[in-house]
Amino acid sequence: MIGFLRGTLVHKQPPLLVLDVHGVGYEIEAPMSTFYTLEQHSDDVTILTHMHVREDAMLLYGFATEAERILFKTLLKVNGVGAKMALAILSSLSVNEFCSYVDSGDITALTRVPGVGKKTAERLQIEMRDRLKVIVGSGQLKYEPVATKLNVKGDLFAAMPVFGSQTQQLACDALMTLGYRAAEAQKMVDSVFDETLTLEAIIKRALQGVKL
Repeated sequence: MIGFLRGTLVHKQPPLLVLDVHGVGYEIEAPMSTFYTLEQHSDDVTILTHMHVREDAMLLYGFATEAERILFKTLLKVNGVGAKMALAILSSLSVNEFCSYVDSGDITALTRVPGVGKKTAERLQIEMRDRLKVIVGSGQLKYEPVATKLNVKGDLFAAMPVFGSQTQQLACDALMTLGYRAAEAQKMVDSVFDETLTLEAIIKRALQGVKL
């Protein structure tokens, strides 16, 4: 199995990354949380990986943090949750948010993830609750209860902002990757766009329906 890859990032188009490792290009699918982290890097990067073997393909999934990889692998054990939904969850919610919502039984928050309806959210909450207790108890994962989604200024994140229409397009691309139609994604982004916000904040607000 491939535990991690270190190389030069030559392509980024959600959800696909291409990493050049000594002349070999590895195609890796990653959640938006990993793309946010990679916005800060243009040279050599290290990506933690999980190889998913199917009858018709061997797929690599990549993550910026060990917590993301652990949660992704744990989600795959839930009945009815495949890699696509697991990536959508990690793209829509931070590891801390997801764990907190499962622990508190916040089904409404879980249904904000594209493709997750009420029944799926209830199944996630029931099945992941005990699994999280095990991995948290073993020290593999830590999280804090989510008190609020916004700080006093209404900002979701404090990373360096990326300005301009390119940011809007990247946000739309990310939403379409999660399953939204182009027109729908554009409308969602336009309704929350503010040039002072980071790409991550715009996507999060669009997904959560936060109005400025």
